[in-house]
Amino acid sequence: MLPIKNTFLLLSLFCALFICCTSADSKNIKKDYLPIADPYIMTYNGKYYAYGTGGDTSDEGFACYSSSNLVSWKLEGQALSATDSYGTWGFWAPEVYYIESKKLFYMFYSTEEHICVATSTSPTGPFRQEVKKPIWNEKSIDTSLFIDDDGTPYLYFVRFTNGNVIWVAQMTDDLMSIKEETLTECITAELPWELLQAKVAEGPSLLKKNGTYYMIYSANHYQNQGYGVGYATASSPCGPWTKYDGNPILQGDNGLVGTGHGAPFQSVDGSWKYIFHAHWSTKKIHPRTSFIKNFSISDQGVVSISGETVRPGVE
Repeated sequence: MLPIKNTFLLLSLFCALFICCTSADSKNIKKDYLPIADPYIMTYNGKYYAYGTGGDTSDEGFACYSSSNLVSWKLEGQALSATDSYGTWGFWAPEVYYIESKKLFYMFYSTEEHICVATSTSPTGPFRQEVKKPIWNEKSIDTSLFIDDDGTPYLYFVRFTNGNVIWVAQMTDDLMSIKEETLTECITAELPWELLQAKVAEGPSLLKKNGTYYMIYSANHYQNQGYGVGYATASSPCGPWTKYDGNPILQGDNGLVGTGHGAPFQSVDGSWKYIFHAHWSTKKIHPRTSFIKNFSISDQGVVSISGETVRPGVE
């Protein structure tokens, strides 16, 4: 029988080893799904970086995942933490852009139902708000940046004006605030497919092709199984917007429900894809997970989300 002192020493070593192994495992989370909602992918230097609501992080904020093939993803760690943000809760819908002229990555996101922006020199972070305040004082969510051919930056986001309504405003040159005098209403939920549950239009993304502006957006409450994606077109980044009469272009997919709030992105080979989230199952909403499909705008100006549904996973 070992002396009590030696027994205690062995127990201490075992506990230390267990904690170490547990910690190592937590940093190498393997899942057959990508555990983010409101997902966004940035392609940079031949690699993909994904951000979203939720994810495998130990703190309020956002995780960053990287991939070379869109199927297998690696958790890079915490991209933004609450300590580097204005907010302390409700971190939603991040989007990250590399602005070449500023040599910085900009993360636009929502926290405490206010829209914010943080910067970093790396796509994996850490992102920080140098001045911890929202882009503007009114409650709003779901930011998306678009810089037009003439260099004018526009920020699209959701205001709580008679439901969730998508608005746009020009940004200041430093991309830190909006010009409130340019605020313009864009999209409100008003059609039957958009009103299955609550009056919600959200998750905007902007593209431009052949002089036409395309706004891809989601409608309905995200908890509704009929949550879906539509689009509208305009000849100006501020509208007026004409909704496609074939909407929704994504509403459920091969057994998936609650499909929406995604973003188009260009892949390494030049083709376009669309990442979106769906409910965990037909019986359970959370945790929402992300999927990828093909995205295109035809020569006739019709947007489609189609093809094989890719289910990413974390290595």
